Parts: sequence; C-alpha cells; structure tokens
Amino acid sequence: MPSSRPVPPTLVDANRLWVDSRVRALVQRRVEAPVLLRLGGPVTGGRVLELGTGRRGTGLRLALEVFGAGRADGVERFPASVAACRAALRDLGDRVDVQEGDATALAAASASYDAVFAHHVLHHSPAWRAAVREAARVLRPGGRFYSCEMTARIVDSRPLRAVSHHPADGDRPTPDGLAEACRAAGLTVTDQETRLAGCWTALVATRP
Repeated sequence: MPSSRPVPPTLVDANRLWVDSRVRALVQRRVEAPVLLRLGGPVTGGRVLELGTGRRGTGLRLALEVFGAGRADGVERFPASVAACRAALRDLGDRVDVQEGDATALAAASASYDAVFAHHVLHHSPAWRAAVREAARVLRPGGRFYSCEMTARIVDSRPLRAVSHHPADGDRPTPDGLAEACRAAGLTVTDQETRLAGCWTALVATRP
C-alpha cells in the first residue's frame, strides 16, 4: 500500500544520466547479473523476456551471454528507446527482438517464456504489482522471474528524489513487498538477497 508519508519533491530529473550510462551497464554485468545467476541459475537455450530494456539493451545482452538464453525478447515503453535499443543490439541479429509495449499489459501469450527479467524497472511503474502478475502469466511452468530492484528505502529518500523522478504515490517495492507480490501472483520465491541496508534486493521466483 502507498505510504502515508509525503514523498519528497523532484527538483532536477537526471534519470537518463544513470539509467543508460556505461557505468550502470558495468554494474549490471559485473555485480547484479552474477548475483541473479547464483540465485536462479542459467536459462540454457531458453526463450526469455525483459521488461523495460532501456536504450542500451544491457539486460537482453546479458540474458544471452551470461544466462545462456537462446532467444531474448524485450518490451520497452518509449518508442525512441525501442529504436535505440534495436540499434545497440544489431550485432545479435535475430536472437533478439525489441518491441514497444507495457509491462503491466503484455501482448505475449500465457506460458510462453522460460524466464522473465526485470532490471530496476518495477520502481518506475505506478502499477508494479501488475507487472509482476504479467511476468507470472507469461512464464511457463518451471519458468523463473529474475528481479533486481532499488527499493523504497532509497527510491523515496530525499536525496534520490531530488535528482530522479519516480511515481509519486509512495508505493515503491520493498524487499518483503516484492516477495509478497510474487507469491500473490502465484510464484514461489526460491531465493532473495538484500544488500545496502535494504536499498537493493535481488529475487528469483518460479512458476509452479
């Protein structure tokens, strides 16, 4: 549920300076992907989906190169980001496909993916629990949901809010809240690791 406390204002929105930066991509590759791989294992030869690809498509590239997927599809809300992501991943050919779409209302058929990845995308959505439900819906039995998230503790903090715009309802994921949302969507949380005094959490959940 949304917090009853007022959310600090955003003074300058510098989201893009971090989200699509080379430093962010390096952190994702060197720190976050290894944690998720340790928690959930590879998806060798599988078909996977990433929610919110961004402009670089780092998560899609990692799905192939680190997790061993055979094909990686991505949905991205903004048309300009879709075009940039396609260009960034051109070297991967037809192993990757990026389409404009809404993570809370996926066009994909039910039970069509072996894994769904969500790299710091849920805290950008006012309806992030709906995105978790959609991830669960499109997973095949035995399929895995991999999530890395900045939690409410940092997203709703005054310093980050001042320089980064996020939905202002005060309902950002917490480690426990994310696990609860997965269970409510019918997933079984198989492992979770929380760091940085509760500001960051990685979770893997499986569809029975």
